[in-house]
Amino acid sequence: MRISTTILGLVLISGIFSSCQSETVKKEKTEIEKTHLTATLAKDIFALPIHCLQIEYPNKLGQVLASEVDLKTPKVLRPVFYGCYDWHSSVHGYWSIVKLMKQFPELDANGEVRKVLNQHITADNVIIEKAFFEDKNNLGFERTYGWAWLFKLQEELHTWNDPDAKRWEQALQPLVDLLVQRYKEYLPKQLYPIRTGQHDNTAFGLSLSLDYARTVGDKSFEEVIKEHSLRYYKQDVNCNLAYEPSGNDFLSPCLEEAFLMSKVMNKQDYNAWLKTFMPVLFDKDFKLEPAVVKDRTDGKLVHLDGLNYSRAVCLKGIVKQIPELEALKAIAENHIAFSIGNISAKDDYMGSHWLGTFALYALAGE
Repeated sequence: MRISTTILGLVLISGIFSSCQSETVKKEKTEIEKTHLTATLAKDIFALPIHCLQIEYPNKLGQVLASEVDLKTPKVLRPVFYGCYDWHSSVHGYWSIVKLMKQFPELDANGEVRKVLNQHITADNVIIEKAFFEDKNNLGFERTYGWAWLFKLQEELHTWNDPDAKRWEQALQPLVDLLVQRYKEYLPKQLYPIRTGQHDNTAFGLSLSLDYARTVGDKSFEEVIKEHSLRYYKQDVNCNLAYEPSGNDFLSPCLEEAFLMSKVMNKQDYNAWLKTFMPVLFDKDFKLEPAVVKDRTDGKLVHLDGLNYSRAVCLKGIVKQIPELEALKAIAENHIAFSIGNISAKDDYMGSHWLGTFALYALAGE
């Protein structure tokens, strides 16, 4: 049978076109669109803690009152960390500011932000903050979420070769030392980890604290964290993502645990552990959709934007330990892209006072 050259040509062209389409689809599947921390995005994130650092009200104090003597304004009680709605948000707001000033010094070209930090982070002010934590009625205040963010702030200051940063680090160190000791005393008494998707999640606090311990070379603190992380989680199996998220989550109980253990175990042991703890991550068809916020003025519902960022951190951290799970990176980037458009000073205060930190946390690991 003879085939005309015209038909043959069409067949060849069609084959080439199909091949190109196939390569395009393949390329789309393998390439990951990343949200990068550009100067513009950094400026947007920077504006959020700057805006609220000196806003005293509304304020969620979260303290225990022993008598009327304890009824004081936030600024009197906590002259360093009184802004941004609550203590922990103020602390990690400082972390965001410091981290961004290190990378983008032009954000504070006129030195106004340094001036505020120099006024707030002083030895005298930290003495007052420390006294609050030493009150017997508030020994568990901000345990362990706020503690961990203070360590993260101190880690950032420690790694910044800047005269002001060194002075702020020195001023904060007594409070940091107190909470490190408090953490060491607490962990042996905490027989069971807290597995919620909010502030008191044990794995999240341990993860940030471990970063600090390793950066500053506190071997004693590092070993305590590793010991209790393994005690809490080494025997865990079959964590089911189908039950996540809960309506108020900004952390994933399953993924926070998996991320922490990626820092604690060697690659071989971690690979074996993760296959029993979250086997679904090794499924080639694994999918995880970003969480949706329906009301941005609701302080609890807006937590779900934070969940998208913290999930991304965990997924990328897991891939660092197990590179063959590279497909998780695309899921992580999708989560960031889904919520990053909400980063704005025009967002409701229930989100704007803290979500910039979590966006930066998700982007900073690049």
